[in-house]
Amino acid sequence: MAATIKDVAKLAGVAISTVSYALNNSPKISQATRTKVMEAARELSYQKNGFASDLKRTKTNTIALILSDLAGPYYSELTKGVQEVTTAHGYDLIACSSQGGPQSTAVKFLKEKRVDAAIILAHNISDEVIAESARKGFPIIILDRHLNNDYVVQVEVDNFHGGYVATEHLIQQGSKEIAFISGPPGSHDSDRRYSGYITALNEHHLEPKPKWRMHGDFTREGGYRATKMLMAQGSLPEAVFFANDEMAIGGMQAFKENKIRIPEDISIIGFDDIQLSEFMSPPLTTIKQPKYEAGALAMHLILQQLADEEVNQYYKLSTELIVRKSVK
Repeated sequence: MAATIKDVAKLAGVAISTVSYALNNSPKISQATRTKVMEAARELSYQKNGFASDLKRTKTNTIALILSDLAGPYYSELTKGVQEVTTAHGYDLIACSSQGGPQSTAVKFLKEKRVDAAIILAHNISDEVIAESARKGFPIIILDRHLNNDYVVQVEVDNFHGGYVATEHLIQQGSKEIAFISGPPGSHDSDRRYSGYITALNEHHLEPKPKWRMHGDFTREGGYRATKMLMAQGSLPEAVFFANDEMAIGGMQAFKENKIRIPEDISIIGFDDIQLSEFMSPPLTTIKQPKYEAGALAMHLILQQLADEEVNQYYKLSTELIVRKSVK
């Protein structure tokens, strides 16, 4: 028998009106109460319209790919990997931006199950929204974050090792003073790359300096701004590790505008190995990560789950150092 809103209220120990407020994201109740109600709703497989039969709805044959940014070169390679596997198996793909917060189309796709499954690479889709949406029969694959949930699968590039190798390469080439330009706050990828950077410095008894950790946002403009701030401090490090290539390209532009030569005056290393990297002047040394492969694997895992096959909760892909001309 289908669960009703009354059943949810009883299990959560709250009034029916409180359940309604929780399901509609009303500010009239506390976050703790909302969490309690959502847990009760999940336990009872209750959907907002109250009909459990909705969980067995007709399949849409459509997969959602939810991204922070639809335009960046990293995302295009990832999307290509997802798209080719999706098409080969007769599914449609909808790529949508996560901009717009709780009322965004992306969140509606998740909460209202308008698609058969979702792949998420978006910092501004909260863990709570993902956990509320995840359930048996609705596969969710996450990239660039860690979330413990029985119905969520994580595909991660080995960002820690990539960050370690990048920093180790700079040290081996003679740099002892190395700055780090990070991605946006809350980025699991950026945090892991930073951990690898710190570990490499520690192993060589080199001290990380707070003034040489700048925040970018994984965009060219963010890298440009962070590099200008680095230069404004007056004394430059010997090398800069940018947490992605887009920021490194912005940083290279800022250095060139100030007549700082790469690699003669400062060494630069990036992360991602986007197509533009090898065509920079000088060509950018970077850490290659398997963007296409991550997308293809995520889609393969969805297909397996839709076919009721068991999959692991966690998959890790390796990185590779690509040596070019931007490091001394």
